[in-house]
Amino acid sequence: MLDILREMTPPTATASGTTTTVTIRLDRQTTTVGYRAGNTLLQTARLAGLHAPSSCEVGNCGTCIAQLTCGSARMLNNEVLDDDEIADGWVVTCQAIPTSPTVTVHYD
Repeated sequence: MLDILREMTPPTATASGTTTTVTIRLDRQTTTVGYRAGNTLLQTARLAGLHAPSSCEVGNCGTCIAQLTCGSARMLNNEVLDDDEIADGWVVTCQAIPTSPTVTVHYD
């Protein structure tokens, strides 16, 4: 089950440890990369050389939304997704900080 929370402070560790890897599905390719503490999912994708969609980068436009299929994340800001979408695993990746040891995110 996904645990997606909206909080104002980014976590640095979880009860089971720090985030170590992020798997990103984008343009029919899957890339798994090491996670650098404090980065958002969007920043992680960029550091991996991926061209993930983005625009405003403050959680207002929804261009960077993606779905978590494994793991959890906390959004620092969200002006786009409603509670049902969040419950279904959708996150604003420019504002989503991983909170589980591994995370898998799919961009449509």
